[in-house]
Amino acid sequence: MADLCMLCAHLYLFRDGRSKFAVMTDIATRPRRGRPPKIPREHGDTREALLRCGMEVLTTQGMSATGIDAVLKRVGVPKGSFYHYFDSKDAFGFEVLQRYADYFARKLDRWLLEEGPSPLERLTRFVDDAKAGMVRHDFERGCLVGNLGQEVSTLPDGYREALEDVLRDWERRVAACLQLAADADEIPPGSDCDELASFFWVGWEGAILRARLTRDVRPMEVFFAGYLASVRIHPGRA
Repeated sequence: MADLCMLCAHLYLFRDGRSKFAVMTDIATRPRRGRPPKIPREHGDTREALLRCGMEVLTTQGMSATGIDAVLKRVGVPKGSFYHYFDSKDAFGFEVLQRYADYFARKLDRWLLEEGPSPLERLTRFVDDAKAGMVRHDFERGCLVGNLGQEVSTLPDGYREALEDVLRDWERRVAACLQLAADADEIPPGSDCDELASFFWVGWEGAILRARLTRDVRPMEVFFAGYLASVRIHPGRA
């Protein structure tokens, strides 16, 4: 009887009709403020989700403006788990950069190695796809490499060289396409395709920056029209 009375005392009702036990259970199971909800994933899936989110965020706002907490909140991962996969924010940034470089290299190959269209048509299709992507993402996302390049003076050692390596790789892929264009007499035989590829990426990164500023693809169109006109000029035909 004494035990029964004690139990009744602990289960007395609040004015809203709920027992003390029910209220305490509700409080105990309520998510803690400031912590992201835990989303069950395999270890590999969690790491992949962090890298994908990193690419999305860094293509939008760059490294300096990106806080790890914002990434964790979007993915639903506690900070302790983040440091299980990455030693630091800088290490995370390097891996995101490499992941983006690999992704973009595959994208370039998909367009520039496509069979059927002429070499310059392949480059044109790449540009058209980039313009469509800018519109699809409402001009919020730019080039991750370009974003990091604008803030390289504030980034740790190693980023400058890594970014340059990525751009050199992209230049080689465009140069190979331009060499095919020279072989097909779309551009003058003997053109310095390495220089023309470098010229493309210098201008293209600037065009993307201007397009985001104006929220219009016109800067990309202006640059590429001028680029095509310049590479097609044959000696003696200018």
